[in-house]
Amino acid sequence: MIAHKLRGFLEEHGVQYEVEEHSRAVDAQRLAAAGHVSGWDVAKPVLLSVGGELAMVVVPGAVGVDLEKAQEVLGHNQVRMATEDEFEDVFDDCEGGAEPPFGNLYGIPTFLDEKLRARPNLVFRAGTHTETVTLDTEDYVRLTEAEIVDVSGRRR
Repeated sequence: MIAHKLRGFLEEHGVQYEVEEHSRAVDAQRLAAAGHVSGWDVAKPVLLSVGGELAMVVVPGAVGVDLEKAQEVLGHNQVRMATEDEFEDVFDDCEGGAEPPFGNLYGIPTFLDEKLRARPNLVFRAGTHTETVTLDTEDYVRLTEAEIVDVSGRRR
């Protein structure tokens, strides 16, 4: 079932979205395949530790995060991938590893990679490994107030 906070937030703001059920998909490329979409349309949230504080960068499922770019963009030289132990309690209404790209709902600053900003729609996990949400990119940017950045790395 779609994460409670996410559903409530989307409904409160009256945006149109689509929920799709699919077979269990753990990584972003399998999620793209299950949803019959390009990995470039999958919004993959990546949790970073920035000087000990959490930040969420959202990149296309087809690529990873370039930590050197992230250090530059985030203005801190201590940027690394956060461990699951550091954020599992934050996403209390989600399955582990199925966090939606709405850090703002969980008190985490959110940054959207410019490659995703150029896509008309985003597909992302709904808080589970078996459901995705498709949402207009303009609505996503407006709702999250995500800062647009360039942090994506090489094709995976």
